[in-house]
Amino acid sequence: MEVDIINRINQIREAKKLSGREFAAIIGSKPNTFNQQINSKRSVSYETVQNILSTFEDISSEWLLRGEGDMLKAIPHISYVTGRPYYNVDFIGGFDLILNDQTINPDYNIDFAPYNKDGVMWCNITGHSMEPEINSGDILAIKEVPEWDQFIVLDDVYAIVTKNELRTVKRVKKGSNDDKYLLVPTNPDYSAQEIGKEMIYKVFSVLGCMKRL
Repeated sequence: MEVDIINRINQIREAKKLSGREFAAIIGSKPNTFNQQINSKRSVSYETVQNILSTFEDISSEWLLRGEGDMLKAIPHISYVTGRPYYNVDFIGGFDLILNDQTINPDYNIDFAPYNKDGVMWCNITGHSMEPEINSGDILAIKEVPEWDQFIVLDDVYAIVTKNELRTVKRVKKGSNDDKYLLVPTNPDYSAQEIGKEMIYKVFSVLGCMKRL
């Protein structure tokens, strides 16, 4: 409801310790227009909402628009108590160490609420085939997909380990027949490649990526 968004905008303003005029100036709105919006004399515009979110990058859009979650976005941080394990290995090059040697310990945990779920782990990614969606040097949050051969959500991004120990991150699409997948890069400089399901050893869902902490 309109009044709820107005209340949340005022909460942001109070949290930032800004007057209405100061707040309007910072987000690039005319003071009179902004004042009329927060006093219900005219509707809060889409432009005002966008200006607030682009100016205050720590404000959650879900909270501002729908009142869901917290005002401030969850910020990923290093932890040795909570979160999910980060392994300082490259999925493309050395991820088999984690798969095959359970004695290897993570460097630390990454505590980031959206991905603090059982089975999730973080590792490095190199290569340019998924840029700009996923950049070389990013870290990935991945989770193994059990029984991937029975069901997989096509058009999502997955990290795949093959039986001949190759590892790749690609968008998975339907292949030329039911026994094959088409692995599609984001970067147009790279070609799509078809792979038989019998060649796949493990599949991990790519939940998200971010710059190294």
